[in-house]
Amino acid sequence: MKLRLSRLAWGAFIALMLRPELGCAQSPAAPPADRTLPTIARLHYDGGGDWYANPSSLPNLLQRIARDTRLPVAEREAVVTPLSPDLHDYPYLYMTGHGNVRFSEAELSALRAYLLAGGFLHADDNYGMDESFRRELRLLFPDKELVAVPLDHPVYRIVHPLPDGLPKVHEHDGLPAEGLGLFHEGRLVVFYSYQSDLGDGWEDPQVHDDPLEIREQALRMGVNLFTYAVAQRKPL
Repeated sequence: MKLRLSRLAWGAFIALMLRPELGCAQSPAAPPADRTLPTIARLHYDGGGDWYANPSSLPNLLQRIARDTRLPVAEREAVVTPLSPDLHDYPYLYMTGHGNVRFSEAELSALRAYLLAGGFLHADDNYGMDESFRRELRLLFPDKELVAVPLDHPVYRIVHPLPDGLPKVHEHDGLPAEGLGLFHEGRLVVFYSYQSDLGDGWEDPQVHDDPLEIREQALRMGVNLFTYAVAQRKPL
């Protein structure tokens, strides 16, 4: 599923997304049968980690995005690698897993170009990805560092107000959830949800049996992240 929107279409798309009333839940509209609908791209990476983890998470998040923003998004995510020719078609690139992540030099170059051109990467540690992801991020942007994303940043309020920041879905080490970011020229290009298990909160309810309120906060955070990624995206 590709997202090749004209400059005019992008303007209309973002204007609709940022209407003031979008802070309230809306009834979902059935998406048209159009394979060019906006969607999330799941990153298929090398290194041995389970990039495919939480299979029900992204369809559930897309359904929630459609409901909360009334946008005609696709029902399923796309799957891309860093070298996919259509990588730049997707404003929101998502990666998760429990294990090792490794990028080749060519993949690092392609990801860097994607992010500097207006793309957005959400890395969601599913408990076990942290060490290798930080190593690869240092290779991706050796002159930049992860920092805490301020609580007044749009990712915490663009659609749903989340005054406490990144929700804590699962305990694991008992440490607080951290919303970390990497910025380029003032723009958030990488959001790293750490010690949160955010994607687990997007899964079907019976998978983890999380409390409704936890799942609700996780989905709201996901809606905000997607909305931010599209809103700050440069027209194609």
